Amino acid sequence: MNKKLQKIYFTVCCVLALSGSVNAQYILKSADHQFELFNYAKAIDLYEQAFRKKENLHTAERLAMAYAFINNYKQAESWYAIAAKMPGSKPENLLGYAKALQSNSKYNAAKVQYTSYIKLGQNISKEDANVWLASCDSASKWMKNPRQVEIINQKELNSPQSDWGSVGYNGAIVLTSDRTAVTPGLVSESPFLRFDGARMPDQKIYGWTGNGYLKLYIKTSSTDSLKMFPLQTGARYHVGSATFTADGNTMYFTMTKIPESLKKIKNKPSTVNVSIYSSVKDASGNWGAPVAFVHNAINEYSVGDPFISGDGRSLYFSSNKPGGKGGTDIYVCLKNDTGKWGSPVNLEQINTAGNERSPFAVAGNNLYFASDGHVGMGSLDVFHALKNTAGAWQVENLGYPFNSPQDDFAFSLNQKSGVAHLSSNRSNGMGSDDIYLLDLKSVRAVELTGKIYDRKSKQPVAGALVTLTRINGGSSKVETDNQGEYKFSLSAGSAYTVSAEASHFRTDAVNLDIVSVDKVSAIVQDLHLEPIELEKEIRLENIYYDFEKWNVRPDAAIELDALVKIMKDNPTIWIEIESHTDSRGHDAFNLRLSQKRAESVVEYIISRGIDKNRIEAKGYGETRLINSCANGMACSEEEHQLNRRTEFKIVKQ
Repeated sequence: MNKKLQKIYFTVCCVLALSGSVNAQYILKSADHQFELFNYAKAIDLYEQAFRKKENLHTAERLAMAYAFINNYKQAESWYAIAAKMPGSKPENLLGYAKALQSNSKYNAAKVQYTSYIKLGQNISKEDANVWLASCDSASKWMKNPRQVEIINQKELNSPQSDWGSVGYNGAIVLTSDRTAVTPGLVSESPFLRFDGARMPDQKIYGWTGNGYLKLYIKTSSTDSLKMFPLQTGARYHVGSATFTADGNTMYFTMTKIPESLKKIKNKPSTVNVSIYSSVKDASGNWGAPVAFVHNAINEYSVGDPFISGDGRSLYFSSNKPGGKGGTDIYVCLKNDTGKWGSPVNLEQINTAGNERSPFAVAGNNLYFASDGHVGMGSLDVFHALKNTAGAWQVENLGYPFNSPQDDFAFSLNQKSGVAHLSSNRSNGMGSDDIYLLDLKSVRAVELTGKIYDRKSKQPVAGALVTLTRINGGSSKVETDNQGEYKFSLSAGSAYTVSAEASHFRTDAVNLDIVSVDKVSAIVQDLHLEPIELEKEIRLENIYYDFEKWNVRPDAAIELDALVKIMKDNPTIWIEIESHTDSRGHDAFNLRLSQKRAESVVEYIISRGIDKNRIEAKGYGETRLINSCANGMACSEEEHQLNRRTEFKIVKQ
């Protein structure tokens, strides 16, 4: 190449590099804007595009935080792991990493990260540190000794979106859902609606999740479909959850209503707090206009999660009002003889420096509630508080599998039928939050044991997470011990899937069918995990193209579907598809052809439901031959075929 051409080539490269840099900066700026407006669904897409163009700490941190906000714990763990290792990383990333590991049932690894964070000498209370470490120890113990209960997903109530807070009402079930959404996503447990003070929020899509707003639905019988609950609130935004008096004539519910005099802070999003409203049903069965609860303070703090006692005289709720013990506390108000509500009383013995939510009272001295401030499995757990004869509350965690490492909340009990439900965004559900039935009659008779191995080294993997999923049922989890061993008890006559995962490994899974097995008392099932090696080329066999064509043929699609499964089973990995040609033909043509072939593979994989940000196409033409068959060399067709290949490599785990 002569000097003049060299100069032109160098100038073009500089211009292209500068253009890419400017584009990356624009994307990052747009992502930051969406993040500050709490539009996490949009922010994540933009941040991932920005990270592909330029890896930096700020982008990794924001991705970790955004995924944590929408309760996508696997992605949060992946991004916090990346951020925590980058130069200049803040201690808070280590704490976020520990919490994400805890949310993913990786308690041993979480305890290590919590300990590292505590040793950094941050301004953390001794109480917080003790709760973190004790929660990891307790959760591990509970998972190894689960309570005899089956947690059954109520599929007739749930959707791919968020469904929670089911309560009984005149023989029907009323629940809260954002299923009107057009875009799937995860709902935050935060009760706040936030938006740019300069303009009103979208009236159809909630930016935090990318879903619709929460609404109340009713299912009147097992054969009827869900319908909107016939309550005319006039609200365009969140409505739910609800609670009813025993006679079914009065209801209390949470609602977001934008006040006429909204507090606005210059250049910052506004916050609209949720409030409690009530409605009374008239003689014709129509619900009256909502009436605001006297202790609402929409511009100051939130009041939500109402529970009304059967006689309508006690109203329990959660609030972050000033003077509490922490985030949100549980309060109770008593109605006097004149029908007016008294002052809220903080249930101090139950509340913590964390968040207490979704109270459900039984007979005045039994209270179920959710909390992330007591020793628990992670995020919100369901607790039972019993008031003794001296008036003191004794608080107990319901243990595993009542609780999971994710959010478990909105416990409810039909005192006539004894049927109990809870809401949870635990893994292997239908969508985000799901409604579950608690079955205390499950009989478990078969013992499942096994070991998890590193497929490459043949050594056992300690601290691997093993999940047992009952087909059309619930799931259980346990960590392997130092010898890589695990154990479950399961029901005879059922079909299961058992899977294993661990950091830096691809998952492995196998189906277990003991329906047709007679009188089996024990099953042994080992699993083998493939180590993830970044930047290692892995050849995709049998990916062939017609001469000078680039479309994916049916025979190649079979092989690509296997790669799609790998990506679905390992949702945090990113890959690069590489296409190569042999040396025959013009160099420039081969380069273009390989790029088109790589892009066609990417398009096919995206069409199978894989996020576009997780996969990139690179065509290398004949620049990376794996033998000596370069231009002008005499080679056999078999030798040329070795160079005509499609490969992938994992670039992020």
